[in-house]
Amino acid sequence: MKQLILRPHEVVALAPSSDDLARAMVAHLSPLSGRVVEFGAGTGKLTRAILDRGIRPQDLTVFETNPDFCDLLRRRFPGITVHCASAATASGTVEAGIGAVISGLPLLSMTETVQMNIIGSAFRMLAPGASFTQFTYSSRAPIAEGVAAELLLRCERGPKIWANLPPARIWQYRRMQRHAD
Repeated sequence: MKQLILRPHEVVALAPSSDDLARAMVAHLSPLSGRVVEFGAGTGKLTRAILDRGIRPQDLTVFETNPDFCDLLRRRFPGITVHCASAATASGTVEAGIGAVISGLPLLSMTETVQMNIIGSAFRMLAPGASFTQFTYSSRAPIAEGVAAELLLRCERGPKIWANLPPARIWQYRRMQRHAD
């Protein structure tokens, strides 16, 4: 709650993500997923769930802009890589071939330009066929239609997690394969 008051433009959740939401966000991960990147790690609820799925700490890189949260993440999860930087910079920092991106960013509160920078960065890092997983409290898709169309993304609407305050919906995005003419 302190960070919500101190940084209302950065922290939009009234309560941390529930354990149920965290588990559902990472249910597709396994030790075979390879390297994983998390956007908007906050206090580490999703980070813990990612590690609990068998992702090795050295295979997890997180991006968080709040310096207090960055310090907390470094203390709480030794061995992970924490970048106190915007997710939009991720593809310039992380080598391509990532197995998954897990995002807790409030994408619906961002302009299409900002979304394009962040989602474009994610898909420059992701291995072919790998997914970008996002949750939202809204009934509409978290990535703007124009951004998804320009990046050739297909969207899968996932489950609604009622045991979260407020209830949240999970969405997964993958890049569509281009077909030769």
